Amino acid sequence: MTDEAPEDPGEVLIVTGMSGAGRSTAADALEDLDWYVVDNLPPQMLKPLLDLTGLAGGALPRVAVVVDVRGRDLFRGLPDAARALRDARRQVRLLFLDASDDVLVRRFEAVRRPHPLQGDGTILDGIRRERQRLALVRESADVIVDTSSFNIHQLATRIVDLFSEEGAARHTLTIQSFGFKYGLPPDADIVADMRFLPNPFWEESLRPYTGEDDTVRAYVLEQTGAAEFLESYAQALVPVLEGYQRENKRHSVLAIGCTGGKHRSVVMANELAARLGQVPGVAVRVKHRDLGRE
Repeated sequence: MTDEAPEDPGEVLIVTGMSGAGRSTAADALEDLDWYVVDNLPPQMLKPLLDLTGLAGGALPRVAVVVDVRGRDLFRGLPDAARALRDARRQVRLLFLDASDDVLVRRFEAVRRPHPLQGDGTILDGIRRERQRLALVRESADVIVDTSSFNIHQLATRIVDLFSEEGAARHTLTIQSFGFKYGLPPDADIVADMRFLPNPFWEESLRPYTGEDDTVRAYVLEQTGAAEFLESYAQALVPVLEGYQRENKRHSVLAIGCTGGKHRSVVMANELAARLGQVPGVAVRVKHRDLGRE
């Protein structure tokens, strides 16, 4: 039996900072990046938690722990806990979120909640007490983010920039083919109609097949307007997908429809996926909703 740390114990991110500076937004963004997030954990429980995650056998390679003054006097143990983890050869980073006093006051007033340390005083009194308690923690931070000028989307984008894995997708696009006669997909963000192309259904030799078959694919793509649509539509969607990333919109659904959802929409969904999958930061997946319908 040994107390030695495993060779690759995974990464630990401690998220702390001023109340009202955006810890909840940061935690949500990290969770979207597949970090295992634990909120409001007393620092003294950091090591037991990480020992437990170690039993997961690498299933939890990145753990983010939100620690703040809600832990009351236990919070004072944060610097010692972080130092102990580093001594144990854990890959630990400390993220400190900050904002100016006037911005923090406005944020507390907007949600009509007291500062956790204001007691019988004002919001500003609570902010000043918190700054005193956090002074040493701020000095030891690996990353300091001032959120004074950020809205929640900008902060989430900043967290993605800092803590996403290199090459990880910032946006997932689902391209879904469907048949209009079965109704629009209720979760579609963008809809395109392929009924401007001739329907392979009326070609008896093609009717038994679907858009997944090469013969149907060739027939659809050789029709007038098909190639032009693919190139111009994919090009038009590039700034949309880039904008989604800037606004930290993590998921979207592009619905491609035809009459029955078996031929034209299937071909064009597959073709668009091949093109849009080249957009940096975008992961594309394809679903054919009505392909199996009779």
